[in-house]
Amino acid sequence: MKTYVYLSLIPEALIASHLPPEEFGAYLAVGTKKRSRGQAIFFEVDPNFPSDYLPVREVEQLCQPHRTGEPRHSTYLSIYRVLEHVPVPRLGRLFLVTDDGRVLGLERAENLPEPDRKYHLYQEFCPVTPRVASVLPPREFCRRITDRSESVSVDRIVFADLKLEQLAQNPDAVHVDNLPYVNIEHLRDCLRELDHKTGKPTKTVIRQLAGEVLYRTIRHGFYVGDQQDFAFYAMPSREALESTHYRWWRSALSSFGG
Repeated sequence: MKTYVYLSLIPEALIASHLPPEEFGAYLAVGTKKRSRGQAIFFEVDPNFPSDYLPVREVEQLCQPHRTGEPRHSTYLSIYRVLEHVPVPRLGRLFLVTDDGRVLGLERAENLPEPDRKYHLYQEFCPVTPRVASVLPPREFCRRITDRSESVSVDRIVFADLKLEQLAQNPDAVHVDNLPYVNIEHLRDCLRELDHKTGKPTKTVIRQLAGEVLYRTIRHGFYVGDQQDFAFYAMPSREALESTHYRWWRSALSSFGG
């Protein structure tokens, strides 16, 4: 029986399981008796790396089938400071799960999208969860937030870039009714402040992730990195979401997290 290792982002945890990714995602979202609902985001992990912190050498021994022979759905290996101890090259596909258990897998992309805007909006997922406005493109944002010489920093970060529409160039743009963010005026103020504060390329918009992830607000995709490594996981195009991934997309739009 194959044992998989996953890095959950909400909440942060390293989990071993006998379930393949699609089944594991559904299990995280709705459980075995379909009595709960909740989104999940997780990476596949290749556990073949040395670690004095994570029990990656003991995965097979720790994740044993039930006495009946049934597969083990989840064995928690660690729930604290997991991301910083899993090297970026050991991260495989990223999976986005809707609250009714639909699973979308994202592959690591070869190329980053070209910068085309003045302002960016980032949602951080792990190990911290603020929403941040910035003038820095994704790679530079990652390097700044993982620079341990800064007073506010982390060892490694996972985040997504969010849609800003016309606000990406002009905080005073008027046609932004399709942006589903709470308190647009506060967002405008944060973007304006980036122009007025010299040497401060970021501004916190929301201190922590509130509620579920609005998947339809994700622009290019997800990023994970530190000072040495950086990876990008691209969201499918709108056309692909509406055709190839229709069931996941319909679920994402109809759920609270749509």
